[in-house]
Amino acid sequence: MIDFSEPFQFEFFRHALLAATMVGALTGLVGVFVVLRRMSYIGHGMSHSVFGGAVVGYVAGFNFYLAAGVWGFLSAILINQATRRRQIGADAAIGIVTTASFALGVALISRAKSVTRNFDAALFGNLLGVSTQDLWVIAAVLVATLLVVFFLYKQLLFLTFDVEVAPIYGIRAGWLDSVFALVLAATIISSIRIMGVTLIAASLVIPPVIARLLTDRFAAMLVLSTVLGASIGFTGMFVSYYFDIASGASIVLLAAALFAVALVYVTFRQWLRTGRPALSAAELSAAERQALLD
Repeated sequence: MIDFSEPFQFEFFRHALLAATMVGALTGLVGVFVVLRRMSYIGHGMSHSVFGGAVVGYVAGFNFYLAAGVWGFLSAILINQATRRRQIGADAAIGIVTTASFALGVALISRAKSVTRNFDAALFGNLLGVSTQDLWVIAAVLVATLLVVFFLYKQLLFLTFDVEVAPIYGIRAGWLDSVFALVLAATIISSIRIMGVTLIAASLVIPPVIARLLTDRFAAMLVLSTVLGASIGFTGMFVSYYFDIASGASIVLLAAALFAVALVYVTFRQWLRTGRPALSAAELSAAERQALLD
């Protein structure tokens, strides 16, 4: 018999469990906008960019969150400005800005080899080394993000689906893009020491994709993705403890397994309804867009 109360005897596990649950909820919520705006690559890229800023801040003697926050926000703004130019695609802009930042961080680490150990957690995550300060930072970002989504719900809806029409209704897309960039940067900064550069993108993408498979309503997708992210983070910690594997990896693998189950379920349900495993892109486009807006 497995004693599920055993891990709670350890303070590091209680901290890690709380951090994983909050990070899962945060990335699940923000990830909805990332996925629906087809910016999934930005999660991976921004984490690399923030890593570069964190190294620069460490070498210069600044606080981790301050240095990474300023760097991440400036990177997000630069990416947004670059993608508005028709000559530059979003993927190219993200690739240039983020890889340059990551390369700068690697260069500084190779120059001062003594800092390598300090950034193992930033690269691979370290849920078992979560401090009280980390928990407060994650909680603050989660609350702030919930407030932004609550008060700017309709504006963010326009930004996600009809960015070109938004100015007609008095919505300042440029200002809203900056707000979203700040939220995304804060999400990645607060999560990077928990999940690491290599896994943060999966936390931003997989829960929203699962939610998208299960619902056609935007509001329901926001709630479902947030709950899924929190549940996966919570359960993944127990998987990590009892199977003795890296906590970040166990969370991502559990999320990937749930995605596979959801995909099989949706495919089978569609086959029962239509006699086909999936609808074509043309059949989905108009109905899917309207359903998400309803």
